[in-house]
Amino acid sequence: MLIVKATDLRKEWDGTVLFENVSFEIAEGQRIAIFGRNGTGKTTLLNGLLGQTAFDHGSVHRHVPLEEWGWLEQHPAGVREKTVLDFVLSGSESRYALKLRLEGLQRRMSQEESSALLDQYGELHERYMQQGGYEWELQAEKCLQRVKLDPGLWRQPFHCLSGGQKTRAQLARLMVREPKFIVLDEPTNHLDEETLSWLEQWLRQYAGTVLFVSHDRYFLDRTASAIYELTGQGGRLYPGGYSDYRKQKDIEWQTQEALHKKQEQAREKLLESIRRYQQWFHQAHQAAGQNDFLRSKAKKNVSRLKAKEAALERLDRDRVRKPREEGGLHMQLQDRPFAAGTLLRIEEVGFAYDGGRQIFQALSVSVNRGDRVAVIGLNGAGKTTLLRLMTGSLTPASGEVKLHPQTRIGYFAQELDQLNPDETILDSLLRLPGMTQSSHARTILGCFLFSGDEAFKRIGDLSMGEKCRVAFLHLYFGGFNLLILDEPTNYLDIDTREKVEEALLEYQGALVLVSHDRYLLQNIANRLLILDGTGAKAFPGTYVEYMAKRRDADISAENQRQENEIGRLELKLTQLMAEPEPELEADRQQLIADIKRLSALLMSLKQL
Repeated sequence: MLIVKATDLRKEWDGTVLFENVSFEIAEGQRIAIFGRNGTGKTTLLNGLLGQTAFDHGSVHRHVPLEEWGWLEQHPAGVREKTVLDFVLSGSESRYALKLRLEGLQRRMSQEESSALLDQYGELHERYMQQGGYEWELQAEKCLQRVKLDPGLWRQPFHCLSGGQKTRAQLARLMVREPKFIVLDEPTNHLDEETLSWLEQWLRQYAGTVLFVSHDRYFLDRTASAIYELTGQGGRLYPGGYSDYRKQKDIEWQTQEALHKKQEQAREKLLESIRRYQQWFHQAHQAAGQNDFLRSKAKKNVSRLKAKEAALERLDRDRVRKPREEGGLHMQLQDRPFAAGTLLRIEEVGFAYDGGRQIFQALSVSVNRGDRVAVIGLNGAGKTTLLRLMTGSLTPASGEVKLHPQTRIGYFAQELDQLNPDETILDSLLRLPGMTQSSHARTILGCFLFSGDEAFKRIGDLSMGEKCRVAFLHLYFGGFNLLILDEPTNYLDIDTREKVEEALLEYQGALVLVSHDRYLLQNIANRLLILDGTGAKAFPGTYVEYMAKRRDADISAENQRQENEIGRLELKLTQLMAEPEPELEADRQQLIADIKRLSALLMSLKQL
């Protein structure tokens, strides 16, 4: 069954064509990722499919009505006064409305006795049970737990949440509702590793259909059943995740290169034949003079010449272009030789923000030559704080941060606030040591995708992705032997991320890295530092080894949690059933409802 079909879509923005000739079909059960460079219009395409943006050309046929779609909204309407739990529950409109009516009746029954109210309550309660209302409430709470929203926030107004918390609440709302078709734009933003892992597992098990945009290659590999590559000239569907897509692109590249080489060889042979026939005709024509027989013989060479020229025209018309990379980042990070064993040492450091909780207490960490340390942990555990302590932009309350005299630190801050917004890109580059020639600087800027007049743009006017590239320019020429990088790939598309990755792999100095890009962590880090909110634990291995160990521990912990919850509910149910029958009918109905609700919750847990 088809979910949606798009035909020959085209969209312009401010007179520039974002994309055209875009056609695809999405069938039931597929999990398709839209993939492309920044600026190709991925989010615009999603908004058009949702009916929020009009396409300039083409058509969209929705075989499943929009009412049965689900999507992450940037600014959900009508939720300002809702609590987080109510926001999640309100995604299922009919059951939520029934729940509100039941609660209203309960309030009225507590204030007045009426057989009519009791009958109405009993009828609504039966409908609520038939619709799985109590299991649905349990599912909402479980989803909020799984997206790591603290229970203390559930009764808070939704609008008071942070951006990351709102994303989690919206994911929980979608998960509870389970629409037939889900549209997600960068669902991994602001999510920590633990929540990401759960989201991946949920999407893989989800029975519906999913269309999403993501730059997280690890996420693409673990969730996508196909990748639709969007370009300005159209698009193409590739089966499998990101690794499968990359293999297929490599095969296409090699095939196109081989065909181009074969055609070039054929073209050279044709050109040589044309030159030879031209020479023969010229010599024969001169030798023939006024001799009709010789002139007729010379014309045969003209026919052969014309045939070869026609063959060359056909070859040029159908010529396969030489494969080449589209404009991509070209960078190679240079380090400064370092002979000592330890570049940086943190000794018994304590730190707390003014009036805030203690972030670190007696923290000790060292960074040695050859280290490529990934700092991981929950959001708020102090990852960025640790990097700032290392760079000296924060001062510890106790303890000491020691640098070797030869250590030169290059720092990439995720806020990019180390850049001067009033400088042009070119002036920023010319200010670096050893950069004196404007022509050389312009060449370097071209390698970082800043060509022509773009060199004179103010840094304050740049996009976050462009600012990232300027920040890497400063790292490129710094001659640093220790790079401290805080989310260096956040605003980069996948092609640019891979260029950065290649440069970091070739870099000979030490690295300390904070990133949510698990592909980057997997390929770069040779040891980990795990922050858990109370301190730091070192893991002497790769990210893959750490995750394998974590998965085994998580399975055991989840089984134990489920058994504990079943035991708690069984005890509560036994206590309710042992209570004496209430005298008031309203209280009796409430007791029966509580027993039925707990029984339903228990049955739901035991079936997991």
